Amino acid sequence: QVQLVESGGGLVQPGGSLRLSCAASGLPNSFSRYDMGWYRQAPGKQRDLVARILSGNSANYADSVKDRFTISRDNAKGTVYLQMNSLKPEDTAVYYCNANHLPFNYWGQGTQVTVSV
Repeated sequence: QVQLVESGGGLVQPGGSLRLSCAASGLPNSFSRYDMGWYRQAPGKQRDLVARILSGNSANYADSVKDRFTISRDNAKGTVYLQMNSLKPEDTAVYYCNANHLPFNYWGQGTQVTVSV
């Protein structure tokens, strides 16, 4: 059974930091072959890409998080991370982990991030 388990969300003040983790298990094929992404969905809005790290380790980011967020992966641990700095209230959302290696595509259950005073 495939599982993507996110952790690290919570309540933080503006300007603060959080580190999200997503641990994968049960994936068909090696974790290292998967493109891994973090998406977020705020209430009443669509789910949008935040950051993605490809199997070759290149990364790309949404313009709104560039220079504040960093995505990384540890293939030995089957885990992808999202370091979030200088958080803003508009970063408040449920953050989802995604694993993609066609034809396989999997989602985690999401972790809530709330940025508020």
